[in-house]
Amino acid sequence: MNFRISVHCVVASVLAVAASTAAAEYSDKPVRLIVPFAAGGTTDLLARVITEQMPLVFGQPMVIDNKAGAGGMLGAIEISKAVANGYTLGLATVSTTAGVPALNPNVSYDPTTDFTSIMNIAATPNVLAIHPSLPVRDFRAFIALARSRPVKFSFASSGTGGISHPQIELFKSLTGVVVPHIPYRGADPALAGQVPVIFDNLPSTLPFIKEKRLIAIAVAAPERLPLLPDVPTFKELGHEPVNRMAYYCLNGPKNLPYPVVVKVHMAVKKMLEDPGVRQRIEQTGSIIVGNMPEQFSALMRTEYAVYKRVVEQQKLKIQ
Repeated sequence: MNFRISVHCVVASVLAVAASTAAAEYSDKPVRLIVPFAAGGTTDLLARVITEQMPLVFGQPMVIDNKAGAGGMLGAIEISKAVANGYTLGLATVSTTAGVPALNPNVSYDPTTDFTSIMNIAATPNVLAIHPSLPVRDFRAFIALARSRPVKFSFASSGTGGISHPQIELFKSLTGVVVPHIPYRGADPALAGQVPVIFDNLPSTLPFIKEKRLIAIAVAAPERLPLLPDVPTFKELGHEPVNRMAYYCLNGPKNLPYPVVVKVHMAVKKMLEDPGVRQRIEQTGSIIVGNMPEQFSALMRTEYAVYKRVVEQQKLKIQ
């Protein structure tokens, strides 16, 4: 046998054994899952589905730690600074990896280098909804009303830089409406407020729509949703760039050991094969993705670039 090939095979075998050993030793204690938003929002809802099922496929509990604030930035900072041993993981969103860092030049992490992607678990349509007290019931009527009364109607978001913030700024740049921004500390308090317009993830908004406490007038999704069949997409309405769905990726700090990434990825993949889990996620209006780490990393870089342009075009600054 060629000596060089022999050495290569030996090194590969040693690395494979080391990786297998590391994976076997990893998770002998509970894993902390940092959710960078308040309880009740879409990120939290998805996290609860995951953590309830993970012990069955992972062998150890996964415990949620809600770290809300600054559009998800506080939680993301904590994820980025965690020890890279797999015992502290987090959920990455458009807010934490694109919206907030695009808006805030002082963010202490780089979304493209300071995290290790594991899996994009699900994509969630966003929905533009209005309060029933407004004298309109559809998108075009709302646009006409907002244009006729500039600054009259504010919009609520889950926080400065949160997904609904840059996305509605993109919407404003395309429609020419002037609606001031009122940030809340998470989606749940924003939904519970009395602000007449909100742009938020479907899972957290859907109960309010079903109870007729909000009226959905447009969805950011590739096609109309079975849960809201009468609500048009932004593409149908002539504003296709706004048709951007939110994402929810399991991640960790940079330099997370590859065996840990593989073990967690495989556990989540197995969990997503369970019909009950899929049903629970899909009933919220989310779409299961379950892709590879590098696929999410590419998507995240694209979204970051899009919202950097929005920030520059709209001259957005931290409030």
